[in-house]
Amino acid sequence: MTRDLRLLPVAGGVWAVALGCVFVPAAAGWAALASGVAAIAVGTVLCRRYRPEGSRVALVLVVLAVMAAVSLTVITMLPARDSAASWDGRVVEATGEVTSSASVGRDGRLWMEVQLTGIGSPGSVRAASAPVRVGIDPVDGFDLGATIRVQGEAAATDPGERSALVVFASTASVEVPASGVFAVAAGLRSVFIDRSARLPEPGAGLLPGLAVGDTRAVSAELTEQMKASGLSHLTAVSGANCAIVVGAAFALTALCGGGRRTRVSVAAVALSGFIVLVTPEPSVIRAGVMAGVAMMALMLGRPSAGAGMLALSATGILLVDPWLAASPGFALSVAASGALILLAPHLARGMRRWLPAPLALGIAVPLAAQLACGPIIALFAEQQSLIGLPANLLAAPAAPIATVIGMLACLAAPLPPVADLLAASAWLPASWIAATAEVSAAVPLGQIAMPSGILSATVVGAVSAAVAIVLIGGGPRPGGRRLRALAGVVVAVSVAAFGARLLLDGPLASSTTPDGWSIAACDVGQGDALVVRSEGEVALIDTGPEPEPLAECLRSLGIDRIDLLVLTHFDLDHVGGVEALQGRVDEVVHGPTGESADEGLLGRLADGGATVSPVVAGMRGELGAAAWKLLWPGRGVMAFPPGNDLSVVLEVGGGGVPRSLFLGDLSAEAQRMVLRSAHIRGTFDVVKVAHHGSADQDAGLYEAIRPAAALISVGEDNEYGHPRDEILAILQGIGAHVLRTDLRGRILLSERDGELQVWTER
Repeated sequence: MTRDLRLLPVAGGVWAVALGCVFVPAAAGWAALASGVAAIAVGTVLCRRYRPEGSRVALVLVVLAVMAAVSLTVITMLPARDSAASWDGRVVEATGEVTSSASVGRDGRLWMEVQLTGIGSPGSVRAASAPVRVGIDPVDGFDLGATIRVQGEAAATDPGERSALVVFASTASVEVPASGVFAVAAGLRSVFIDRSARLPEPGAGLLPGLAVGDTRAVSAELTEQMKASGLSHLTAVSGANCAIVVGAAFALTALCGGGRRTRVSVAAVALSGFIVLVTPEPSVIRAGVMAGVAMMALMLGRPSAGAGMLALSATGILLVDPWLAASPGFALSVAASGALILLAPHLARGMRRWLPAPLALGIAVPLAAQLACGPIIALFAEQQSLIGLPANLLAAPAAPIATVIGMLACLAAPLPPVADLLAASAWLPASWIAATAEVSAAVPLGQIAMPSGILSATVVGAVSAAVAIVLIGGGPRPGGRRLRALAGVVVAVSVAAFGARLLLDGPLASSTTPDGWSIAACDVGQGDALVVRSEGEVALIDTGPEPEPLAECLRSLGIDRIDLLVLTHFDLDHVGGVEALQGRVDEVVHGPTGESADEGLLGRLADGGATVSPVVAGMRGELGAAAWKLLWPGRGVMAFPPGNDLSVVLEVGGGGVPRSLFLGDLSAEAQRMVLRSAHIRGTFDVVKVAHHGSADQDAGLYEAIRPAAALISVGEDNEYGHPRDEILAILQGIGAHVLRTDLRGRILLSERDGELQVWTER
């Protein structure tokens, strides 16, 4: 065990240097130089003076060597990446080879990874080589290995992202279709998806995701339910899928009397075939390597060897692609595989004190992964699932059946009767998993909100460690007893704290909200989500960028249903949270649509029972005792393209609601047109400042309406510098009281006895 654990510094060193180099590329040269000089110093000085410790010196040399190697890899890749990123903000034509499976994003586009072979202005493509991410309108034929040509707007990515560029394609074509084994695999997947589609929902859409990792047929509602219940890893080709294939092949070979070498060989061949079938993209290969190492180590009864193999596998992957060091998926794969090797056996042994051995092992495997991955998830996600472990335990018996039988159904495509029988057999466990996701996602308080970051990761890590110590137990040594007692206290305090938080987020959520509010600005980060209430009826203006913050805000306000949803325009920071409202909206009024994805979003709202209407000049209505009317867009302004300058502008007032003006994301030019054409008269109590407080504002509009309070819905961390000093100076000049969600959190307003009252979260 000791010898294998010594390999962990190798993986840790290469990971740390890779992270630093991909986030700060200018440091790559210095890292390579420092590592090289240190290696020479170790080789020439320490080896002479500490010969008995030669193995340790050799380990230091290996660590320094791989650190230098990964730095050099980054250096060699940077010129091509920088060349691709130089096309940021321009319309480009690009050619390349598809290197991943395609999946439907939340914007309705089909997204895939592409290795560039050329990029340039339309009609003038020059040779290039860099990874990019391409989004196109959904269409068939864009399979792994196909050569494609796209035109569209390009945007550079942030440091650390694996793709150097994102291309939002307006046109796309397949130049050379996928060939060879990739074409065969694509054909088998296509036939299997068509066969699955003939089965009843929701199991039909989920089955291809479970069997071959194709999630295009999974509905948006089921996707959200799978995420909320912690089951989304089953529909991606993750280590879990690969582990199932390895375990099934190993067990079947053993059942047939195969020896250890035969079992290992068959399992390796089965895993390789599975990777080809589901598309051997980098994430799948990574998951396959990690899961294969972990499962082989366990099944061969050598978890100590598995730790070393895992460290070497991670090191090799990072040397080939250093940008994976910044990928949450890679970190989760390594953590889950490591937990499977090192933690799960100890948890199972500890739980055998209270449970039968098979049940203890069945619980230990998902629990070990959950405990190891929890701190990593807390670094990036603002939600921690409390229902994930029970949901995974319920789905665990069905997942391998659906995966293995579904994969066999895919391979049996040349024999339709056999394939139909297998697909129908796999549909039943797929339906069970879909039902588990639906029920689990509906469990009250199944998730708890926590701010993402190092602090949350530290807290979750401490709780995870305490849970593991309590479950593992140990001998009667005094030190062990004290450690377990401390862990028990940590677990008890955590349970109490989570319980209090659950009460405040659930049954007592609305008790922390003052009564009498009529306008609420939800704190959803860089985006808009504003609630207006009068006599029990509720309007929501935009949804923010993500479903979770919106759902949390509505829950804290005690709102279950939306009478009127106004989507001012279709930028992600205004409509990205719409999935939190599925089936909970009566009427939708929306600004002009610009893409097919916009229509798809409205279609999902309509499927949930909402009446959907585009804006019409002069539109007006009632909300309880309040009245609302549309001021923009009016007649004759459609010269603006759909987007910011055609944001719906709404006036609301009366019935306890202060006279308010909601300006969407209008620019100064559009604001001037509103002032001229909408016949705005008098002052307003509240204005929702346009475009999160950008600098592109018309001072004349704000001077004309002279609001008492100016709401700015803005994120704490945004690259635009919102709100800008220019608009803050304008608002200060007219005496408006500025209320910012980045500083105040959720903001509530009401009108009482002719005065404007304000409550803020911070």
